Amino acid sequence: MPSPALIVCAARAWIGTPYRHQASLKGIGCDCLGLLRGVWREVMGEEPELPPPYAPDWAEAGGERLLAAARRHLVEASDLSVTAGDVLLFRWRENLPAKHCAVATSADTMVHAHDGAAVAEVAFRPWWRRHLAHVFRFPA
Repeated sequence: MPSPALIVCAARAWIGTPYRHQASLKGIGCDCLGLLRGVWREVMGEEPELPPPYAPDWAEAGGERLLAAARRHLVEASDLSVTAGDVLLFRWRENLPAKHCAVATSADTMVHAHDGAAVAEVAFRPWWRRHLAHVFRFPA
């Protein structure tokens, strides 16, 4: 497993990258999944699979695809406690699929790509904690 410090450093290197749907190019553009894919490439190597094209409303139309992919390639934590280097999956409503991901940089901060903004490190505030659905770790 890559060290949490390596994962955090890789995620922070994307800060300032503009939001671009389906992209995954540091400094050029990415969405939340593209950010995670880029961090994977840096700390793990080649991506295990490439996502198919997806529309902005992919989660509402396609079910738990993000969660299923995370379970194929990451190690699910037994609870929702967050530590540096963890991959966080969020759902906006309890009955909706997980639709957003981020990389924890500490128990209280995370890096994520948000529509309409550049990649940023933000506080992991109560609003985010309420929407946290799953916590994953990079595999060994």
